[in-house]
Amino acid sequence: MSEITANTDTQSARRSTWELVWSVLGPFVGLGIVLAIFLGYQLIEQPPQPFLSKLRMTMIAKQTAIVGIGALGMTVIIISGGIDLSAGSILALTAVLLAMLLKQGVEPILALIAIVLAGIACGVFNGLLIVTLRLIPFIVTLGTMLALRGVAERVSDQQKIQAPAPEWMSTLLDPPASGSWQLVCTGVWIVLGLGLVLAAVLRLTVFGRYVFAIGSNEATARLCGINVPLVKIAVYALGGAFMALAGLFDFNDLAKQGNPTSGLGKELEIIAAVVIGGGSLNGGRGSVLGSILGALTMTTLSSGCVYAGVSDPVQKIVIGLIIIAAVAVDQFLHRRSD
Repeated sequence: MSEITANTDTQSARRSTWELVWSVLGPFVGLGIVLAIFLGYQLIEQPPQPFLSKLRMTMIAKQTAIVGIGALGMTVIIISGGIDLSAGSILALTAVLLAMLLKQGVEPILALIAIVLAGIACGVFNGLLIVTLRLIPFIVTLGTMLALRGVAERVSDQQKIQAPAPEWMSTLLDPPASGSWQLVCTGVWIVLGLGLVLAAVLRLTVFGRYVFAIGSNEATARLCGINVPLVKIAVYALGGAFMALAGLFDFNDLAKQGNPTSGLGKELEIIAAVVIGGGSLNGGRGSVLGSILGALTMTTLSSGCVYAGVSDPVQKIVIGLIIIAAVAVDQFLHRRSD
């Protein structure tokens, strides 16, 4: 009997080790495969420009910053067992609010603080609906996705709003000057810096442990005395703050313009980045590094499809199949852990 128990423990230990290794290396493997495919295409077809040209890498970095900043917030939400389909609408709403405030002459730093608070308010609204109505996050955020998009269109009168902005705000996604130490745009460094802070919060603080505990088993977390509703509201508020920063990047990407229709489908890209990076839609698993690598994989894949002349419909098919594959791997790992 003891021998059987020992064998079972050994198998469980091996399985846990394998899952840990895969959770760390999986996102790198996915990115490596995508790079290998398009570098292989370059070797075989020999197009005029190399795949990893300076211009293409600049564009990939720029798009990674937009998806990556949103993915940071979505990582916390998904680890807690939730999801936020209103991410793209929060992005559009905060970008419109930023343009309106700047156009009215509000100090840029105050306008930035205002849109972050607006993003937090959107997140708190989502969290309150989820915990008070006891509805699943998918349904609640599906509703707020439409409602917040409507608010963005209403306050902007369905018009794009052009606004003046200081250089530090309007050049966040511009490529660095030649010879600069930055190598990539400022936006990427902001994502990496905030990613380090978020990773520390998730791994070293009580709040981070609560988030993982709720995502792993909410009922057990309640029995352990964790204030689950409060933590959930805080999680969505944090996610809203990151979506507001994504709105700042969107404003920057559209040449100092707030567009109420921007960000359509962005929530799916952000969720896909987290899942491809190892985040589990069942909750309890995910990492900041994985989500950033997932965002980089998504933008590299999209850029590579353009490079290879793949049509837009086929791009969507490919990306959709990859998302399904990532979720299938997640479900496989989840069943093994059970």
